[in-house]
Amino acid sequence: MKNKARNRFIVWLTLLLSLPIYAAAQDAARPAPPPVVSDPSSTVRRTVYTPATPSAEDVTPLPYGGLLTGREGILVESEDGRTQLEQASSVNFNPASTIKLATALAALRTFGPHHRFNTVLWTNGQFDAATATVQGDLIVSGRDPSFNYERAVMLAAELNKLGIRTVSGDLIVAPGFTMNYSPSALRSGESLYDAMDVTRRPAAAARGWNEYQRVTANDQLPASPSVAVMGAVYVTSVPAGARQLLLQRSSTLVDVLKVLECYSNNFMAERLGDQLGGPQGLKRFLTSTIGVNPAEVNLASASGLGVNRVTPRAMMKIWRALVAELSKYNLAPSDILPVAGVDPGTLQKRYSSLPSRGSVIGKTGTLGRTDGGASALVGQMRTRSGETLYFVIFNQRGNVARFRQMQDELVSRLQSERGGPAPFVYTARSLALRLNNTESKTAGSEEYEPN
Repeated sequence: MKNKARNRFIVWLTLLLSLPIYAAAQDAARPAPPPVVSDPSSTVRRTVYTPATPSAEDVTPLPYGGLLTGREGILVESEDGRTQLEQASSVNFNPASTIKLATALAALRTFGPHHRFNTVLWTNGQFDAATATVQGDLIVSGRDPSFNYERAVMLAAELNKLGIRTVSGDLIVAPGFTMNYSPSALRSGESLYDAMDVTRRPAAAARGWNEYQRVTANDQLPASPSVAVMGAVYVTSVPAGARQLLLQRSSTLVDVLKVLECYSNNFMAERLGDQLGGPQGLKRFLTSTIGVNPAEVNLASASGLGVNRVTPRAMMKIWRALVAELSKYNLAPSDILPVAGVDPGTLQKRYSSLPSRGSVIGKTGTLGRTDGGASALVGQMRTRSGETLYFVIFNQRGNVARFRQMQDELVSRLQSERGGPAPFVYTARSLALRLNNTESKTAGSEEYEPN
């Protein structure tokens, strides 16, 4: 009995040990399925069977080892157009917020770099100098995408110069008016109502005004300007017959774009996009004016939110057109874009150590969930050899932090091959000053914005 039991145990153990060998043989005999990847050119999330890496003709073979994973589209060119590195440059990727480069280009071409956005104050009443009161309503119109707390307090200061300290009626805001990046005209009007009145002024508004006074070092600005409106806040068009009190012009478009691009402000980009015909108007501009192939661009927003599609080759064309547009006015990319490691915002902590600091100018893009995670970096780098290289790096479907690390390593390696990084010539200016570098005019302008 003992021998039979031992024999059965040996047979059972032999069968058990042979199972992995049998399974491995079966797997080896079974044909392997094609790799599964997500199609980056699709505007709908779907799974397709395609090669996991770009075809050989799409790649310039350079010794970058594990940096290239097959989930990126890359195009690096010299200033004169010679290709330095290329991978999947004709494949559509999600550009994320780098689409703001196209929005900036269209705005510069449409409005010009020195364009200012108007905010106009009106009244349907009369001014009583004895009581420093407007007997009637105060009406505000304008479509300035950069209007903020400091500008609201500045309006109060300008009205104080006219002798106005109280409004007996209501605060009426036109439908297009926005403040502090709020899409609601009513909430914007309520913010303006509070910010102009020192007794209601939020702490954030007071801090912004104090900071503006500090950076301007302007002794002529009052410490606590104030205009109190006695009525309520309403949204309606400027009534016929209203009399203009004050015209305030925003900072120039160049300064507005600098803040927009440094902080990648989606609201400001969308507001600009609205004035350019929205996403479809922006696409028409890119295809008809810049010459981008319509198959290489598909836009859902002017800010980069959502499912947009651009190829690296098309983005390089946009970048070159932007550089050329700026040069018409003796401007450089650093006039509207963040300088890495120098300017606050999305590139403040990247390339921030010497000698890399100041050697990269560009625009980031980040979408944590859309398309499985998308990250982008577009701009230019400078090297000690005296070269300036233009680059487009699109990453999709993966870890955003890892994508950023790869982008930085790739840029650093390209610079190292050319003697190392070298900073661009650039003098930083306060973004608070840039955003609030306004102009004001008292009554007399012919401009009227009823809608």
